[in-house]
Amino acid sequence: MFLGDQLLPSLVLALGAAMFVGNGLALVRPPQHRRDGELERAPVARSVTMAAVGLVAAVWALASLLA
Repeated sequence: MFLGDQLLPSLVLALGAAMFVGNGLALVRPPQHRRDGELERAPVARSVTMAAVGLVAAVWALASLLA
């Protein structure tokens, strides 16, 4: 099996890191051109919350992989 026992922590690490980076970039660099019906900026509270959840998941998965 691919990655054996490390499959689930690896997937959680990838998902958590993607959540953290994606939401962080949405806050730092909003889109230059927006389409009709799109927000000017990402909602700050939701983006910070989701980035924090992603960071916790990534750190937890990394600790699981290293332990």
